[in-house]
Amino acid sequence: MNELVTGDAVVLGLRPARLPSRALAVVIDLAVVWAGYIVVTIVLAIATDSLDTAAVAALAVASFLLIPVGVPIAVETLSHGRSLGKLACGLRVVRDDGGPIRFRHALVRGAIGVVELLMSFGVIACVASLVSARGRRVGDLFAGTLVVRERVPTDRAPSVPPPPPWLVGRFSELDLSSVPDDLWLAVRQYLTRMTQLDPGVGWSMAQRLAGDMAARTGVPLPHGVPPAAYLAAVVNERQARDARRAFGSPSGTAGRSAPGSSTGRVELAMPPVRRPEIAEPQVARPAEMVQEAAEAGREPGTAAPPASGFAPPS
Repeated sequence: MNELVTGDAVVLGLRPARLPSRALAVVIDLAVVWAGYIVVTIVLAIATDSLDTAAVAALAVASFLLIPVGVPIAVETLSHGRSLGKLACGLRVVRDDGGPIRFRHALVRGAIGVVELLMSFGVIACVASLVSARGRRVGDLFAGTLVVRERVPTDRAPSVPPPPPWLVGRFSELDLSSVPDDLWLAVRQYLTRMTQLDPGVGWSMAQRLAGDMAARTGVPLPHGVPPAAYLAAVVNERQARDARRAFGSPSGTAGRSAPGSSTGRVELAMPPVRRPEIAEPQVARPAEMVQEAAEAGREPGTAAPPASGFAPPS
């Protein structure tokens, strides 16, 4: 795997796409684009039957520039490098530093793609992709972009280290709705590769990313919290929220927070109190009383002598 390295010496966990997957994505995109282009051409031919030859030629050129060239550029710009074919094949166009592409990147790729994909039937793009170490075509070289694999096997994907225990749950009230996807991607890439960085470079990058995160959330970085630990805690909080939305709140816990309480106190579940068992008094039946009196040598119905060792006078 050829890993990407940014100017700040950050190793990005991105896998460059190879020729077969890129060719399949291009075939899907071209099939959709040319199907739409043929439909639009037929509609224009029917609608402009009464126009002169110059107007029909102008509309034909405009439709060619708008659909086979303009539509892919617009789609890559709006989707940040994920066209229909790339989405089906799990690919994405990114900048050389791993960030999302902009309109100028998509414009250069689309303009050069007319020559190396449409006019040469993909021969120039195939040769350039085979020669390039990271499978880039000519349009990628001029635009400063790269097509990478977006779907990576789970066992090969680097994991984000957990935050310190004393930071878990500290940012539960933080508003993360304004944090963009590219910042989440940069933070995740830094956390998964921060052990491979020079300490000075890693510290400066952590400070910059923590500052960007604090600016997006509107809450300053807590005093005394290291930037890397802060980033790990914020990512952990986002993962916890995603898990709660997907699977719901866990049940069956021994302690639960009191409803409407924001202090985080926990009420312990007490064991059930058992009622003491009281023995019922034993009532002797008449037959048993007669037999007991006969054995003691007294009349039935008289009280038994006290167990003191003295007999009452006769």
